[in-house]
Amino acid sequence: MQARFWRSAALAALSLVAFAANAQWPERPITMIVPYAAGGGTDATGRIIATMLEKELGKPVNVANRVGGGGVTGHAAIASAPADGYTIGIMTFEISTYAHMGQSPVSYRDFTPIALYNFDPASFHVRTDYPWKSAKEAIAAIKANPEKYKMSGGGGVGGSWHLATAGLFMKLGIDPMKVAIVPSNGAAPGMQELVAGGVDFIPCSVPEARAMIEAGRARSLYVQGTQRIPAFPDIPTVREALGVDHIGGAWRAVVGPKGMPADVTAKLTAAIEKIHKSKEFNDFMNSRGFGLEWKKGPEFAKFLETNFNETGEVVKAVGLAKKG
Repeated sequence: MQARFWRSAALAALSLVAFAANAQWPERPITMIVPYAAGGGTDATGRIIATMLEKELGKPVNVANRVGGGGVTGHAAIASAPADGYTIGIMTFEISTYAHMGQSPVSYRDFTPIALYNFDPASFHVRTDYPWKSAKEAIAAIKANPEKYKMSGGGGVGGSWHLATAGLFMKLGIDPMKVAIVPSNGAAPGMQELVAGGVDFIPCSVPEARAMIEAGRARSLYVQGTQRIPAFPDIPTVREALGVDHIGGAWRAVVGPKGMPADVTAKLTAAIEKIHKSKEFNDFMNSRGFGLEWKKGPEFAKFLETNFNETGEVVKAVGLAKKG
């Protein structure tokens, strides 16, 4: 009986020590891994979150760009870090493609979800002088003769814009493999190709097409989001334009390695939620055209699972799935 008492007391003491250690987190600087190069959108949003997180947590948050493999290197670095809360990172849509395409076994299952903070819906752009004046006209024409038309990849075959559009086409009864895709090194050269007449349409975000839209050389027929973009209120959602729901586009989130302590995760989520609601963060995101989105906890975890599974179906349909 006495031995049992002392074992219970020892276990209780260890639990208190562990709780106290986590309660004091963070005691040293935190590293935030960004899977893409400095200067891009993921880096920009990651850096402002890191800067504001320093103020919330009272410890330095240092950004480390781990570039390579289309984001694989950085995502893998986050997943393989110690799960103590001192290494976190920015996850992007591409995490839903790696395993399906055979680029890396790393997937959403290898991370602790902290918070989704951004979603930029894909949009369908045509030249201003193109005969399609509405989304219904465009889809009817493509459905009737898909081999006739060419689309820009808007940033690469298998990228977020390509897969968002392919998924919508599947839902509308169009075989995405029958529409020719012209790869491009990003949305900007893709837009140039569009206005030059090299492709019939391009899927990318509205902010990426903004210069051509404002110059009167391109127009957007719909956005694949749940609501219209405040800066472009005249562009309908895909539900309004076509009567179907298929959300698609690029997104960014803060995650950590799998197995992070629940109280540390909760503290990070609360801090990032405060940042997300702040005027400073909203002004930053809005001024640069980044869409604001918020998911945490079980809702965010479910989002990751759904996005992974739906993306896998589209990857297979467009012939990019790993063979064998």
